[in-house]
Amino acid sequence: YKYTSKTFINPYLFYFFQTSIYNKNTHTKKMALTPCSSTSFINKKERKNYRTHDDISSMICFAKINPPSYNLKAKSYNQEVQFLNPNMEEKEKFHMLTSGTHSNNSSSTKVPVFVMLPLDTISIGGNMNKPRAMNASLMALKGAGVEGVMVDCWWGLVEKDGPLKYNWEGYDELVKMVQANGLKLQVVMSFHQCGGNVGDSCSIPLPPWVLEEISKNPDIVYTDRSGRRNPEYISLGCDQLPVLRGRTPIQVYTDYMRSFREKFKNYLGDVIVEIQVGMGPCGELRYPSYPESNGTWRFPGIGEFQCYDKYMKASLAASAHAMGKESWGRGGPHDSGQYNQFPEETGFFKKDGTWNSEYGQFFLEWYSRKLLEHGDNILASAEGIFKGTGCKLSGKVAGIHWHYNTRSHAAELTAGYYNTRNKDGYLPIARMFAKRGVVFNFTCMEMRDGEQPHSANCSPEGLVRQVKNATRNVGVELAGENALERYDGGGYAQVLSTSRADSGNGLSAFTYLRLNKRLFEPENWRNLVEFVKNMSEGGSTRLPECDSSRTDLYVRFVKQTHAKRTTEVAVV
Repeated sequence: YKYTSKTFINPYLFYFFQTSIYNKNTHTKKMALTPCSSTSFINKKERKNYRTHDDISSMICFAKINPPSYNLKAKSYNQEVQFLNPNMEEKEKFHMLTSGTHSNNSSSTKVPVFVMLPLDTISIGGNMNKPRAMNASLMALKGAGVEGVMVDCWWGLVEKDGPLKYNWEGYDELVKMVQANGLKLQVVMSFHQCGGNVGDSCSIPLPPWVLEEISKNPDIVYTDRSGRRNPEYISLGCDQLPVLRGRTPIQVYTDYMRSFREKFKNYLGDVIVEIQVGMGPCGELRYPSYPESNGTWRFPGIGEFQCYDKYMKASLAASAHAMGKESWGRGGPHDSGQYNQFPEETGFFKKDGTWNSEYGQFFLEWYSRKLLEHGDNILASAEGIFKGTGCKLSGKVAGIHWHYNTRSHAAELTAGYYNTRNKDGYLPIARMFAKRGVVFNFTCMEMRDGEQPHSANCSPEGLVRQVKNATRNVGVELAGENALERYDGGGYAQVLSTSRADSGNGLSAFTYLRLNKRLFEPENWRNLVEFVKNMSEGGSTRLPECDSSRTDLYVRFVKQTHAKRTTEVAVV
């Protein structure tokens, strides 16, 4: 593997390579790589001359990473919950579900770790961004012991040039690179826009021809009570209507997935081991009830119902008519408040609000049922396309943990999850996933209650516990992700705890968000390597629990200055 004085070394990867050896005119010479290496660009002719991890293992030495001196044993999840909130059982008796007999993961089972690739891995032009740096990153991840990587397959890039005109070139290059490095690949069928949500670092809109149809008929996207349109995702109200140049949205998604299968059929089940099917904004099965774009929503606002395009309104009117309640079909609740309000500031979501009335139950049943039907329609198509390929199918559900400790669970309701103090909104989703043989992928696995602002009534731990029980009770496989970027030992320790089967379903896999420059900083990298090792050993040890990297711990509370390091160590 030849390095010359003109070779460009990506600055955030240099310290992984202690030395490299190259041969020149049969003479062997050893050269140390330092930050002072020349920054001349690589010869374009060599762009695709990748070396795999195995090819280079004898030539490039990774810096040895000594495991930390700590070796802390993780407590069981039940002990942890009891410590954090001894009165939780009294507050939320309904969600403390009885444990079933099904469990697909024991506390000692290996949990494979995947790492999400950057959102802009594939450029607007359809080619791979920075392929040499990506190859080096994949090589480092392989050396760290990760199972594979995840990439978004953007509808707005692949079908950009017109209906049924697909460009898979950049993804084809990536798949081959992943295979060459001995890794596996999770692919997300991303039918949503990138930009305007938590963690979005680039902008990839829906295909231009789809945006043209939206401009002609704005009702094909989600709309709130004030008439604001959201171009993130096509409204599920028109799933079965030919609003996209003669095809229905479900047909468009189906054709896209079929084209992907035909292009990559030789890699399915071998290199490409999972297809995650996008079903809403951020790829999640939900309504876009908390859009961050233009400052519309801020954490921890309750969000707003998204049922005011003409197709959703027609469906609501038809359901109300069938009930003999015509007045209930004229629109969503009039007293549900605005995006940034709290539950007690509204008539609908307050403690004894309209959410628990006959009308409230009717509306919430309709609203959540439409979301379930949308998910089932897309997953049915995916099941038919990928059945027999050896690929797992998965679907992603959002971890909406704010206002979880209130009776109405307002933020979950506006997103389409009919989950209240008296009703489990995740069991119906789990049953639908089980029917289609789909892995239930859930976020916020890294969050702890004590990290959240008291006023927001958050309980990510209670929410994760509820989802773990729901998926176990119906026998569906559960996988996890972190919701926000975390590099500290505390976040990893929480994932190790929640990955266990002690208090519900154990995780079958975990996908870490996300590959970037910060991940390769020495302390952050050591934490990741130790985390992957612990997950492969069933979570027998864990990392320190303080957030030593000054990470943003909850949605949109981004600190622009360095915060003081905490002197307290939270108990997991």
